[in-house]
Order: sequence, then structure tokens, then C-alpha cells
Amino acid sequence: MDTISRENNSMLPVGGIIVGVIALLLSGYAAISLAKVNRTLAAHEEKVARIDTLESQVNSSSAASEKASRDIAALTRSTQDAFNQVGGDLGNIHASLTKLEESAKAAPVKAAKGGSSGPVVAGEGEYVIKSGDSFAKIARSHGTSIADIQAVNPGVDSSKLHVGQKIKLPKK
Repeated sequence: MDTISRENNSMLPVGGIIVGVIALLLSGYAAISLAKVNRTLAAHEEKVARIDTLESQVNSSSAASEKASRDIAALTRSTQDAFNQVGGDLGNIHASLTKLEESAKAAPVKAAKGGSSGPVVAGEGEYVIKSGDSFAKIARSHGTSIADIQAVNPGVDSSKLHVGQKIKLPKK
């Protein structure tokens, strides 16, 4: 056995040196690769920090957007409620105005019918219709226009004038 071990011993130190050199080369390559990985990791940490910042900004923007959406919905509801209330009030006002217009139209007719028992007397700013009168004739005789007479007598139909009926004259 001594002979076999002596022969193998001559190659062993050369093999050890070769393995050592390969190990040294591999460790140098690993160190260089590790340095590259560390630089890449540092660059990625910066990007991750930016992403975290953006994430927090997106979250706060999302919360603000949700709040604005809720506020708009509340404003829409309150505006609709206000329109509904105003609409009801306008309907009531319209009904009241219609009643007032109807009573204003009915009043001259009742006065003319009720006044037929005696002569009708015109007050200041009034005119009593005589036979053959028209708005055009009345306008010429009083120095005014037909439109002005119609404006102060909105409920009077100029084609249905009757004797004794009172109309208002526009102020000069």
C-alpha cells in the first residue's frame, strides 16, 4: 500500500492548487455579482419608496373623491327637495293669480249689468261706452293708442263692448 500512496501523492498538491484557484475565482465572481445585486437592490429600494408615497397619495385622493361624491349626492337631494318645495309654492301662487284674474274679469261685467237700472257715470280715468264706440274711436278721441287702452283693460274684449260698460283710460 505504501507504493500506491506515494504515486498518488505527487498529483494531490497540484489538484489542491487547481481546486483552490477555481474556488478563488468563483469567490471573486460571487463577490462581483453580490456587489451588482446590492446596487440593483438599492435602486429598487428608491423605487419602492416612491411607490409607497404614490400609494398613500392615491389613497388620500380616493378618500377625498368619495367624500366629494357623497357631498354631491347630498347637494343633489337638497336641491331636488328645494325645487319640489318651490314648485308646490309656484303652483299655489299660480292658482291664486288665476282666481284673481277671473275675479277681475268678472267684476266689470257684473258692474255693467248691475248698473243698468240707472245712468252709468264715469269716474276719473274711466270712460263709459256709448253706441258705436270702439277702442280705435276712443283712442282717437282721447289722444292715446289702442294698445295703451288694451293694456289698462286686460280683461275687456274690444269686439264685445256694450253700451254702459266702463273701461279705464291710460294715464297721459
